[in-house]
Amino acid sequence: MNILVCIKQVPETNKVEVDPVTGVLKRNGVSSKMNPYDLYAIETALRIREEKGGTITVVTMGPNQAISIIREAFSMGADKGAIISDRKFGGADVLATSYTISQGIKKLGQFDLILCGKQTTDGDTAQVGPEVAELLQIPSVSNVCKIKEIADSSIVVEMDMTEDIEIAKVTFPCLLSVDKDIFTPRLPSYLKKQASKDREITVITFDDLEDKNEKHYGLNGSPTQVQRICPPEVNSGQVIWKGNGSELANRLYDKLEELKLV
Repeated sequence: MNILVCIKQVPETNKVEVDPVTGVLKRNGVSSKMNPYDLYAIETALRIREEKGGTITVVTMGPNQAISIIREAFSMGADKGAIISDRKFGGADVLATSYTISQGIKKLGQFDLILCGKQTTDGDTAQVGPEVAELLQIPSVSNVCKIKEIADSSIVVEMDMTEDIEIAKVTFPCLLSVDKDIFTPRLPSYLKKQASKDREITVITFDDLEDKNEKHYGLNGSPTQVQRICPPEVNSGQVIWKGNGSELANRLYDKLEELKLV
């Protein structure tokens, strides 16, 4: 089975500045890590390969520094890696990001199964996976919490839909967005890290893509724009009230009413 896992590098801290003009995160000088949800996607790919055999390729979109998470994926057991990187891709919203990734996947070749983490910790939109599937014109399933059965031409999965669990049978090729705890991600292996330290990583730039229309990428291809950024206000003040239950309940209600919360 030919498996592709989409991964992303995200800030390691939630204290990240935002460009007030473009509305995008200022990532320069900020420590980064692999998106936690993507670790579950990699582990899912490894479990499927252990059962069915095949090859695992990881792909990420971002600046050159994102190569570090490809190396991390190698140390977990991935076979191949590619990075989609070009200044023309900078500032992309969800749609432009999905389009760029789909174009990069077409450049990489055909895959039986594409796996994504449910969402990323910097955007939390949970939209990129399904949008990539739509652009590739393949079926997709989100919130996958369990792999039940893998056949030659299809896969049966469970989806956590909050109110209930749904079961879907999806034919290959398809894309699955996996939820956390589908499997416990394994730790990177030092031996695999050493064995793959010189492994070639494919670099895909704008010039490599089939679509050369710059209006489809980056800020130019982003129909949504952030109009206003407001960092959350930190309020560490506190007030201690004393009294019996009835008195405290009345004071709490009066305070909530004063704050126009009720």
